[in-house]
Amino acid sequence: MEERCEPNSLSRRRFLTAALGGAAELGAAPLLAACGGSGVAAAAPSGPPRRGGTLRVGVTGGGASDTLDPHVPVANPDIARVLNLYEPLLLRDHDYKLQMLVAESLTSSPDARTWTAVLRDGVRFHDGRAVTPADVVATFKRITDPKDPKSGAASLTMLGQVVPTGERTVEFRLTEPNAGFDDLLGQYSLGIVPADFDVKRPIGTGPFRLKEFTAGLQSTFVRNDHYWRPGQPYLDELVLINFAEDDARINALLSSQVDAIDQVPVALVDVLRSDPRMRVLRSATGTWLPFTMRVDRPPFDDVRVRQALRLVVDRDEMINQVLSGQGRPGNDLYAPFDPAYDSQLPQRKQDIPAAKRLLAEAGHENLDIELVTAPIQAGAVEAAQVFQQQAKAAGVTVRIRKVDTTTFYGENYLSWDFAQDFWYTRNYLPQVANGSLPKSPYNETHWQDPQFTDLVTRASATVDTADRTALLHQAQRIEYERGGLIVWGFVDQVDAHQVYVAGLVPDRTGISLSGYQFREAWLGTAPATTGK
Repeated sequence: MEERCEPNSLSRRRFLTAALGGAAELGAAPLLAACGGSGVAAAAPSGPPRRGGTLRVGVTGGGASDTLDPHVPVANPDIARVLNLYEPLLLRDHDYKLQMLVAESLTSSPDARTWTAVLRDGVRFHDGRAVTPADVVATFKRITDPKDPKSGAASLTMLGQVVPTGERTVEFRLTEPNAGFDDLLGQYSLGIVPADFDVKRPIGTGPFRLKEFTAGLQSTFVRNDHYWRPGQPYLDELVLINFAEDDARINALLSSQVDAIDQVPVALVDVLRSDPRMRVLRSATGTWLPFTMRVDRPPFDDVRVRQALRLVVDRDEMINQVLSGQGRPGNDLYAPFDPAYDSQLPQRKQDIPAAKRLLAEAGHENLDIELVTAPIQAGAVEAAQVFQQQAKAAGVTVRIRKVDTTTFYGENYLSWDFAQDFWYTRNYLPQVANGSLPKSPYNETHWQDPQFTDLVTRASATVDTADRTALLHQAQRIEYERGGLIVWGFVDQVDAHQVYVAGLVPDRTGISLSGYQFREAWLGTAPATTGK
């Protein structure tokens, strides 16, 4: 790999080491090893996009469980791969609006029981074959296979049949009305693949095709010459490199070993902004980093304990200390961009006396709990540490157990009694389908509330917007009052890239680096280097 490397001042190195808590403390290699270079910042590119070059991106997390499967992405590197190899029928764009991709249109019958997709003319797979209705049928058969359901299956329980009805048309015939079915289809984990798809030879319609893949380390992609968007992608090659720790990722950026990184530690945002070689990309999003309490396991099976722990949290302090103010307080509900989000529920605030009273009523005056955390997303470990300190005021002892991302998302994932996770922006019903129903693939809290499930089921089948919103407000109140999630805030996404990288824009989905949409990225001229 070519290295574009510049020397850094000793003062900057010391500042970064302190800001990250010290390399020795983190058990990592020393920050910013000296390297030769011109010391001259590249100029920001201007004019129309240029074709060519290799973009090297440092991505947070990943490990031995990394996958190329389009329908089961979990960690950030999985999601980045999926978004560049595959495409669903439609997806939310940078402004969080549904945008047609493999489909050129999707329309509903008046009763919302039949949805018709017209495939975009000229869309081809990486091997040059045209996408057909049979491929769409096979894709959803794979996703909803009862013997091996993929992550999107839980949101498609109402899907009865997928039927080809013409050369470019497919009907989704539902067993019950669903007015938000287009939103359910607009998920990155529903990429269209050929009928003979083999994950060992991953083929999609995305802007890049696979060249090399080493789980836990690196993925390399090259331009898909059959891509349907004229002129895109601009890059010849895309390299995604896994980084488990913040210091290694920042070091790689500042030493020009990568051209862009996701998830800048908030303590370093101002430092990077002051560096003329760097650009910081900030996006207001609906991303959230919940604390997850298993409602079927003591002590969290007592709703009073769950309520108390929600009252322990000082949300403003969390935003300030964990995110350096780059976010917004949450109210134990997700989907803030959904028009049906109930913003009238009282904003929950820290109330230590009430928390102590609830714990005493539950027989847990001196609650002692373990919190499992990992560097799964920027701010996760820091949030655990701040929560630990806040809980002391209520007499709660929080023992932090930090594991690596591979362990966190390994065989014990969804089994932790008290842990964390991260979720990108979704509207309410798609998020419920992914994490808040008994059969949801990522039901971290093991939440099974019959009244809640009934309301969600009825809302999904309600065509009238006002009536559906009223039902969703009832469902949200139930989660607000007795759910197992502590949603303390919504995170501004902060990424960074070299000044010569262009085409990356703010993105409301919460997915890093312009939604990992690297088909839009292009490279200006990097400064010349003279050695390593």
